[in-house]
Amino acid sequence: MTRQPHTLALAVVVSLGGFLFGFDASVISGVIRFVQPQFGLDEFQLGWVVSSPSASAMVAMLLAGPLSGWLGRKRLLEIVALLYLASALLSAFATGYAMLVTARMIGGAAFGAALILAPMYIAEIAPAGQRGRMVSIQQLNIVLGFSAAYFSNYLFLDAAQNVAWLGEATVWRWMLGIEALPAAAYFLLLFLIPQSPRWLYARGRVEEARTVLVRLHGQERAEAELEELGRKLAREPGVRRASYRELVGPTVRAVFLIGLLLGVLQQITGVNAIYFYATLIFEQSGIGANASFAQAVWVGVINVVFTVVAMLLIDRVGRRPLMLAGLAGVLLSMGITAYGFSGATFSLSEGDIESSSLWEENPVAGAQLLDMAGTVFESDVAYATSVREVIGGASFRRHQAELVEKAIVMNPYVVLAGILLFVASFAVSLGPVTWVMLSELFPTRLRAVAISVVGFANSLVSWFVQFLFPWELSVLGSAGTYTIYGVFALIGLVLVYRLLPETKGKTLEEIERQLVG
Repeated sequence: MTRQPHTLALAVVVSLGGFLFGFDASVISGVIRFVQPQFGLDEFQLGWVVSSPSASAMVAMLLAGPLSGWLGRKRLLEIVALLYLASALLSAFATGYAMLVTARMIGGAAFGAALILAPMYIAEIAPAGQRGRMVSIQQLNIVLGFSAAYFSNYLFLDAAQNVAWLGEATVWRWMLGIEALPAAAYFLLLFLIPQSPRWLYARGRVEEARTVLVRLHGQERAEAELEELGRKLAREPGVRRASYRELVGPTVRAVFLIGLLLGVLQQITGVNAIYFYATLIFEQSGIGANASFAQAVWVGVINVVFTVVAMLLIDRVGRRPLMLAGLAGVLLSMGITAYGFSGATFSLSEGDIESSSLWEENPVAGAQLLDMAGTVFESDVAYATSVREVIGGASFRRHQAELVEKAIVMNPYVVLAGILLFVASFAVSLGPVTWVMLSELFPTRLRAVAISVVGFANSLVSWFVQFLFPWELSVLGSAGTYTIYGVFALIGLVLVYRLLPETKGKTLEEIERQLVG
């Protein structure tokens, strides 16, 4: 008899690291509006503040697999929780650009390891029939973290307008520091979970593995799993340590390349540009700063809803159909978003300029801007470049949301629809399905090493996307940037259709026999 409630509880606890990842990653979307002018950041420094966690996550992902084989999944997750806690506190007390980047890189190391460890652990304790749903709990927690961060940012912004001591100089510190509370709770809850039974068995601790499996799945199922693990271990040539070189060997190469495709595709379609710069994207559509924070909350809500849909469907419909449908949605959504921005025009009137906060703060710069009054710009790049040349980069960054809101002529709801369709499509496919399949595709002995390498590639692409996004907006414009993401989605759709196998309803050992032989 499968004791699903107990197994489910363990999956929920372990995947709370995903909540912290989602919160830590997306809270920066509200913070950048304050730290960019406060610390005087240019586009590349802004990109580095946002993307720096992905840089450290790359290293953590490479190390997480081997370290989890040495320390065990449980012990390493406890270290991850402490890193999250340290990152939140150091970020909140950052005194400058360098300290903020360092603190965020500590958080990046935490979520880089957690993204590897949690799906691996859950896959190793979950029954085959529920494995996809249980591994997807990690993704559900990630999107709950996204949603919580967007909502928290919105509440802090609203409070800052009514509470005297919570001004622009300090509100972003509260946005970052509040993460310390769930990080501390996660650390304490991890003491309740056992070590992975498959890890225990591989270490020769058979009786401990049996005890855990009996608690999870009952006596009969536990004995069957132990017997299967024994047969698999006997087939392996000795007990040599897993080697990175084996991933490109003839027996595993094809599976490894499929895993690598999934890891790269998840990020190259632009998801972390959407999540981490959500408020900036909505500001670019001209709705203003306050409304952009409110619309970011909808990103979180849609994310949660469609991740739940994916969890309900992944073990019924299968992994492959969800990936194909989701990629088609991503392609369509990026086309809609690019179309929405491509028709925008920009023009400031004298009244717009004289009623702006720029005029109130710096009348000299405002007066210089009057020479542009009535000029119509056909692209966001041309408009931003001209305004920046007149008033300077620092003033433009400080007043960008307002100056765009006053000048732009377009339908912002087209952009909102495109972004929300993207979030829904990603949440039902590339988000949860990627990590489920990565936890399933590789042989047990190579799983930790393989997921670490794929995770490294995943974080590397994510870093490039996040780091280059502000530069892309300033050089290529919004329409050009989203068109690029749409092209990558089209390429991915073709490759997934041709290459991706189905793993629904099979044990890890059955998948290994099918794909690796």
